[in-house]
Amino acid sequence: MARICAITGRRPVKGSIINRKGQSKKSGGIGTHVTSITKRKFRPNLQKIRIRTANGGTKRVLVSVKAIKAGLVEKV
Repeated sequence: MARICAITGRRPVKGSIINRKGQSKKSGGIGTHVTSITKRKFRPNLQKIRIRTANGGTKRVLVSVKAIKAGLVEKV
C-alpha cells in the first residue's frame, strides 16, 4: 500500500541529511564544512481511520493528521 493521503494527496518526499563539521565563523572558527550527505525520505504522518463517505456509507482510508486536524474529514 502506497503511503499517500486519500484526502490531500500528501506523499513521501526525498531529502538529505547533511552532516557538517567545524566551528562556525560566527563563533570564531573558519567555517563549517560538509562531511557527508545521506539520502532520506520525509514521510507524512498517516493514520488509518474510518470516514463517512458522501453517500452516507463508511470507508477505512489512510488520512494525514494534518487533514484530520483541519477538519477535512468526518470521522464515523
